[in-house]
Amino acid sequence: MPKIESIVSTAIAESFRTAQVRGMFDLPEEKTSHERFAVEVPAAGEDWQIGLIVGPSGSGKSTVARQAFSGPECLWATFQWPAAAAVVDGFPQEVDMREITLALAAVGFSSPPAWLRPIHVLSQGEQFRCELARLLCQAKAGQVAVMDEFTSVVDRQVAKVGSASVARAVRGRPGKKFVAISCHYDIREWLEPDWVVDMATCTLARGRLCRPGLELAIHRCGKELWPMFKRHHYLSGNLPMGCRFYVGVIGGERVAFAAVGPQMGYAGYRRFSRVVVLPDYQGIGVGGRFRDAVAEIEQATPGVRRLSLVTSHPAMIRSLANSPRWRCSQAGMATDGVAHTARQSRMTVSFVYNHRGALVARRSSDGRNDKA
Repeated sequence: MPKIESIVSTAIAESFRTAQVRGMFDLPEEKTSHERFAVEVPAAGEDWQIGLIVGPSGSGKSTVARQAFSGPECLWATFQWPAAAAVVDGFPQEVDMREITLALAAVGFSSPPAWLRPIHVLSQGEQFRCELARLLCQAKAGQVAVMDEFTSVVDRQVAKVGSASVARAVRGRPGKKFVAISCHYDIREWLEPDWVVDMATCTLARGRLCRPGLELAIHRCGKELWPMFKRHHYLSGNLPMGCRFYVGVIGGERVAFAAVGPQMGYAGYRRFSRVVVLPDYQGIGVGGRFRDAVAEIEQATPGVRRLSLVTSHPAMIRSLANSPRWRCSQAGMATDGVAHTARQSRMTVSFVYNHRGALVARRSSDGRNDKA
């Protein structure tokens, strides 16, 4: 484990005012200003996945990080994005579309309509997640991905959730390594780093902290809540007739919405028409827990014989495929009732809620099924 020592020297330009400052505060007449930083930092080749360098402004975070993580084995998030092109066109051409969509979803940016917009029109939180997704895509095997000013431009709720989503994304990719550099201490538990370098005390601490849980409450609601969610869904904003509506609430905030309606021509058959999680809460498992909680409520409703969900969203497909509560029933092309063309059709996968699988999952739960 190397010890990083760095001395930063800056020439002082002589002037009448600099002389005044020396006189007012009894400062020595030196030609240069010196700052010395010394701290142990785990090497890139050691066994870890996530690191955090934290400390107040001017404490030497970036200086130490650049000395510890430089060269071809490291990739810093200093990207230039095209001014007018869509976000997905800002990724390198060698990165295929499937990897791009999975990376965007993994960091909690699962709003396909927003993927078609230029990055400069997105919110700061969305831009932050795009930077993370691109960093994960471009970091090659064995490279350390490094982001300076991590979460500095987003509000603190987005910072916490964004930290949790990038932690999930990195740990879900064996061999990936990520280092965050930040002046905010409130993200430590959410990022769950393997080590923390605190530049305020120039100390290194190892060991992962436990991320706080988010209590998710489910309520029946009316259609009037749909407008605050519909712009984040990849399908039409119109809702089918006969739906029951649900809202997910965290800390008093409405963060998720679901619509479950009848499947025409099949008595007792129902299916999810919409499941949406607001961007600030994407990427940490809220969507999956909300969807499954609503499915349990629907399955327990008298008269309901079968509950299904059809989706073409890659993140949703992966989540459902990995869940014991759902089984895949069909995969094919949906054409929305129009001619089958490459432009108008899309690959969809159908899943059926597996009530027995839900019972097994509930029995083997650690008691945190109601937390994100």
